[in-house]
Amino acid sequence: MLQQNEAKACLYCKKPVKGRSDKKFCDDYCRAAYNNELKSAANNYIRNVNNALGKNRRILESLLPDGEATTKASRDKLIEKGFQFKYHTHQYTAKNGNTYLYCYEYGYLPLENNWFLIVKRNEE
Repeated sequence: MLQQNEAKACLYCKKPVKGRSDKKFCDDYCRAAYNNELKSAANNYIRNVNNALGKNRRILESLLPDGEATTKASRDKLIEKGFQFKYHTHQYTAKNGNTYLYCYEYGYLPLENNWFLIVKRNEE
């Protein structure tokens, strides 16, 4: 137990904390900064994955001409635009056995010779 003359230090800035005996931070800024720092590693990973998924979606969208249901693109073209194949939101296996990988509503199907069929899921 702390003595009357001993001041507790703020967990973030290490300045003396005044007030209640169970208080851990000197102000709201330090409390928020401390908690943000604790969660930053996990949040950073999630943010990076979400950014990659969003970029993949934008790339697929940019390759599909307006009004067209499908198009083809080479692996080189996708990589040149910054597409990261390890990130996708889900996959769908069609009745014919083809497995499409999706980034939200835009998908791609690997074809022969490093070509991909780009599709957009119908909104139903």
